[in-house]
Amino acid sequence: MNALEGLTETRAFTFAFQPIIDAGAGKVYSHEALVRGPENQSAYSVISRYDSNQMPFFDALCRARAIEVAARIGLQSDLNLNFLPRAAADPFAGLDSTLAAAEQHDFPVDRIIIEATEGEAFGDPARFADVVNEYRRVGMRLAIDDFGAGYAGLNLLAEFQPDIVKLDMGLVRGVDSHGPRQAILRGIVQVCCDLGIELIAEGVETVEEFSWFSDHGVTLFQGYLFAKPAFEAAPDFSIPARQV
Repeated sequence: MNALEGLTETRAFTFAFQPIIDAGAGKVYSHEALVRGPENQSAYSVISRYDSNQMPFFDALCRARAIEVAARIGLQSDLNLNFLPRAAADPFAGLDSTLAAAEQHDFPVDRIIIEATEGEAFGDPARFADVVNEYRRVGMRLAIDDFGAGYAGLNLLAEFQPDIVKLDMGLVRGVDSHGPRQAILRGIVQVCCDLGIELIAEGVETVEEFSWFSDHGVTLFQGYLFAKPAFEAAPDFSIPARQV
């Protein structure tokens, strides 16, 4: 029995799904798969069972399992899958396992968006680009998550342009009343627009935050204001009226 098989047998987990909303079109853009225990236990309760040596295998299992659950519940939107670039060199954790799961469960590859954090991207930029370009080659898209949490985000955009940027919640929180964040975010919005990168405001919880981003041309949102994650289901969502 290899390590991947052992993890599959001994540590069950599943997924909840949280929508990313296209507020301009009034519809779901994608759903992010969020790992949960088999009885909806927290992500931490699942991830904490794995040591660092097992994480590449766990990463591969997550993507395959998320595709399986998304197909089973009949998810019709795109699907965001979290991704550890360092795991892609492992034969059990690379592109082949994701493609195999998509083929097995008849889930279109061009509906898969892989998410890596800004920190993961800058751990080894050249290798990251090589790995991600292989995913893009087969039709998947790349989102950089937690953008703005580190110190090298703009350098990342200069050297490697993702398809999507998801703003770090620390920048989003309370932006309507925080001048320095507003100045930074206006710059990021303009850069993404110039580079043809889609921008998602993540962690939006108030109408005031939603209104500020909407007023600055952002149409893609994720957060409790619109919908909470639903266990093995695509939740209903709502789009509030903007403040004027």
